[in-house]
Amino acid sequence: MKATAEKIDTNRVELEVELEPERLSRLMDQAYRRLVKNAKVPGFRPGKAPRPIFENYYGKQVLYEDALERLIPEAYMEAVKYTGIKPVSQPEVDVVQLEEGKPVIFKMQVDVKPEVTLGNYQGLRAEKGVAVVTEADVDRELEKLRNRYAKLVTVDDGAVQMGDIITIDYEGTIEGRPFEGGTDTDRSVEVGKGFVAKDFDEKLVGMTVGETREILLTIPEDFPKAELAGKEALIRVTLKAIKRKELAPLDDEFAKDVSEHDSLEALREEIRNKLLQAAEKKIDHDLRDELIRQAVANAQLEIPNSMIETRLNAMIEEVMRPVAQQGMSKEDFLKLTNRTEESLRDELRPRAEQDLRKELVMDKIAEVEGVEVSEEDLAAELEKMAGFYRVEPERLHEILAQNNDLGVVRAAIRRDKAVDLLVEKAVIVEKGEGVKPGVE
Repeated sequence: MKATAEKIDTNRVELEVELEPERLSRLMDQAYRRLVKNAKVPGFRPGKAPRPIFENYYGKQVLYEDALERLIPEAYMEAVKYTGIKPVSQPEVDVVQLEEGKPVIFKMQVDVKPEVTLGNYQGLRAEKGVAVVTEADVDRELEKLRNRYAKLVTVDDGAVQMGDIITIDYEGTIEGRPFEGGTDTDRSVEVGKGFVAKDFDEKLVGMTVGETREILLTIPEDFPKAELAGKEALIRVTLKAIKRKELAPLDDEFAKDVSEHDSLEALREEIRNKLLQAAEKKIDHDLRDELIRQAVANAQLEIPNSMIETRLNAMIEEVMRPVAQQGMSKEDFLKLTNRTEESLRDELRPRAEQDLRKELVMDKIAEVEGVEVSEEDLAAELEKMAGFYRVEPERLHEILAQNNDLGVVRAAIRRDKAVDLLVEKAVIVEKGEGVKPGVE
């Protein structure tokens, strides 16, 4: 094989590949032996027609086409390895010369991984928050626990209050006509969670079991069915049951019931520590994101559209996976969310491009800094991943190897180590209090 790579645009290369004549002849022979088995040539049993007669009957072109189906992928992969290019798209192939007894010549155009020109990535300046957890934060988490473990008590002789769990039948009309999704029976609703709209919930307050109310409301602009958004609807509601949360007192017995602790103070301490860890984790994440943002902003690169489109395809598959698991088609999902496939792609495109920029810049920093991923690094990452997926690390390694995904994991580890370098070399200034995320 002879192969050359010529840059014809910023991120596009043309490969010129020349293969020895014998290679085509060998594949043509294989094609003939494969196709003649089922060939129906007058005067010959299947598989017995000599090649000249087969070619005369079916034409030599069928052998060329069959040979090319095998030759082009093989030649392309060999040319990529020979020239050292890093393609990010499928090649466009032009067959320049294809004739038995002569060298086979292809020209292939393909987009390649963008060249990254790094700007400043050392000594970047960033502020880092300080994690602070107050007693009020702990109290809020305890209230969440009380609500999570609350008993539901049936209310027979009372009226609906905010926070109640009620059962209703309802019929909705717009301009006197029922509308899709506007009718249901035995629907369970937590009052105050915005079942349809906030003012709808407010108008449920005060209802008693057996009562029917007609509630006029404006359907929210972000309602899934766009054709109904903003219209006035009349909802006829019948209240069938009220259940109210009965919260346990905050004491040692509560702590024993909802945790492994024997005292409320021990439970408070556990919550405090979890809040602190969550806050520190978020602060660290925000710091790393800021340093990545600066490094990417300082770098120069141009991403080929084909690379963005490939990433978009993967992102849409990720969006659709849980949708498909729920038994919904892509078309139904797009209709329900008032999107088209094109609008969904446009919505995801900025994130796809930004993610690619981050990865490419981190890859370049890792290359310049000589970052390597050891087997110990890989084993440690697989240990973490195995815990998340609830499989043994050895089994996860086997699955990833079978799917040729170990390289993806190694690349992610390498980028993460590149970010570690950004942090090590950064000038970090502590600022005020960090965000205090909740604990589920």
